[in-house]
Amino acid sequence: MCGRYASSRRPEDLAGIFEIEKWEPEEAYEPDFNVAPTKEVYAVMDRPVKDAEDPRPVRQLRKLKWGLVPSWAKTPEGGARMINARAETVHEKPSYRRAFTTRRCIIPADGYYEWVTAAAERDLEVEGKKKRPRKQPYFVTPADGSVFAMAGLYEFWRDRTLPDEHPLAWWVTCSVITTEAETGPLGVAPADGPRSLADIHPRMPLMLTPDRWDAWLDPARTDVEDLRTLLAPPPGGLMRAYPVSTAVSNVRNNGPELLKELEAPEEGTLF
Repeated sequence: MCGRYASSRRPEDLAGIFEIEKWEPEEAYEPDFNVAPTKEVYAVMDRPVKDAEDPRPVRQLRKLKWGLVPSWAKTPEGGARMINARAETVHEKPSYRRAFTTRRCIIPADGYYEWVTAAAERDLEVEGKKKRPRKQPYFVTPADGSVFAMAGLYEFWRDRTLPDEHPLAWWVTCSVITTEAETGPLGVAPADGPRSLADIHPRMPLMLTPDRWDAWLDPARTDVEDLRTLLAPPPGGLMRAYPVSTAVSNVRNNGPELLKELEAPEEGTLF
């Protein structure tokens, strides 16, 4: 799954990477090294500009709330639980299938965090009671330092309790698509750490390689079976994973120090 990630690139950098045509400098926010559900995040999308004479799709960098709220939802409360959509079923689930056909986006990240429970503690009991196991966070990122382009969906939700002119009348929310984690060797692996992404967690965000960006963002592509071909995992060996400070486990902690690579897991050897 993907429940926390880092996003530190400035909008002008993302504009160059993704060939953005429209973005609002005043909407820029500070680098976020501990992105959590319900936060506002950057998303790349191709769609017409509101009130523009030209109806063609324009590549835009927008700010969306992480946690998809379906258009038909009565309230937005469920969004925090809908941060991920499974690649295997996204085309058929009521909450995602409409967005999958016409409202796809890319959610740029530096990488994502995943937590591993120490094997020696998974079944440890203390005085007859289960002990809460210690978990070591890992940061998973492209081995070559490039942007991690996560496949995403976005949706619009109208708050009927507010008038049309109210700034919060419309919510634009998003979800990250996940797939099975790679079982092959990591591009760069720590000497005594996990040998594959599947060793860390069975799921991972679906990474889109640059050759698939245009096709994924194209709103004119609406054939479900055609779109499903874009959900294939990328080639193996593109990622690296390394242990980071358990400080990232507290969402209130935020800063570049969270990405610092540790020589060994804080909680001891896990593998």
